[in-house]
Amino acid sequence: MSTVEKILNVRLPADLHGQLEQLVQATGCTKSFLTVEALKSYVSQEQWQIADIQAGLQEADQGDFATVDEVSTVFAKYGH
Repeated sequence: MSTVEKILNVRLPADLHGQLEQLVQATGCTKSFLTVEALKSYVSQEQWQIADIQAGLQEADQGDFATVDEVSTVFAKYGH
């Protein structure tokens, strides 16, 4: 994995830029640090979701579905 940093220029809506500025003032962190942390969180969440969807599709392709009784049990448990 490369440790070389890359530059990314991004246009922000004015309201988001203002929120970022407020966060900078409140935390004392730089805009770059806060932006990188936000992107890390977003990318991690998206990667998890995509992996979970792909796993579900793979199960479906293999015919691995819940039975009608299993689904009914879950719905009954949660009052649906």
